[in-house]
Amino acid sequence: MLASVRALLEYREASLASAATRESASRGRDVPEPPDPLRLEYQVDRDRIVHTRAFRRLKHKTQVFVVADSDHVVTRMTHTIEVQQVARTIARALALNEDLTEAIAWGHDLGHTPFGHAGEEALGRLLPGGFRHNEQSLRIVEQLARDGRGLNLTVEVREGILKHSKTRESIAAEAWGTADTLEGQIVKLADSIAYLNHDIEDAVQARLIEEHDLPRAVHTVLGATHDDRIKTLVADCVEQSWEAAQGRAEKRITLSAPVLEATDELREFMFQRVYLVEPTLREAQRGQRVVEALFRYYEARPEEIAGWSLSSDPAWRRAADYVSGMTDGFAVRRAEALGLAFE
Repeated sequence: MLASVRALLEYREASLASAATRESASRGRDVPEPPDPLRLEYQVDRDRIVHTRAFRRLKHKTQVFVVADSDHVVTRMTHTIEVQQVARTIARALALNEDLTEAIAWGHDLGHTPFGHAGEEALGRLLPGGFRHNEQSLRIVEQLARDGRGLNLTVEVREGILKHSKTRESIAAEAWGTADTLEGQIVKLADSIAYLNHDIEDAVQARLIEEHDLPRAVHTVLGATHDDRIKTLVADCVEQSWEAAQGRAEKRITLSAPVLEATDELREFMFQRVYLVEPTLREAQRGQRVVEALFRYYEARPEEIAGWSLSSDPAWRRAADYVSGMTDGFAVRRAEALGLAFE
């Protein structure tokens, strides 16, 4: 019976679009493993990520708004769920590999610090070579998870996790390169589709902006509501990427020029009116002080680090791993318990 289950899964995967990534073409794992009787390789990866402690902690990590007093504000966990939903919708419409897409989406933000990008920036100033959440996400699945054994994920999932990040220039900008798989490229785009739209909702709730403040091109090209904008972006992505999925065009997930231009205009608007405005920065800076104080404390006292680091690493690396893995609330409680100054 189990052989029949696996044969059915392989048959379904074989029926995907010609440019879809298949288990049979995977570059494999660092440590080879026997096939799972009930799951193909990318589903195994997906399941391993979801069962990590790092994944569970996402529910108590900030997305944008630090220490928000609302049960409805987006957290790093709800953001990840929305990215997975958008990415899977696109992958299914293009007949690409949904398991691979999901695995990358679930794992893409595991390395985010407490207090969102504010915490990332704080550690970036303190660490030799800086700190980037996508690189930390990769470090978690390769080295820190499972008490330092890592998850032994496939190359395709690890590459998608690393290469999902963008620069401020454009959601299409190259930062760590472009994933070789279309599924990895989908997650990179889905990340922007999700956060831009849910950040608008949180910003309106925080009374930083009103819907009518959005650039005219956003309403004209993308739509005047949250649902309309997501539908436009997803549909445009599917239409523009269809030939690539069928293997008849360059292997690239794309948006049309008008939609990409409007989306980048929206992103820049959010930087200027939401991400970098005083009320947002005030709470973010408090979070940065917490992160900096904790990092300096544990860098000087690595023997007090309780797990989530490798004892063979230098003190600064151990402190960065430990602090970046904290949730917002745990970080504040630890700083207070240690008597660290951050207010």
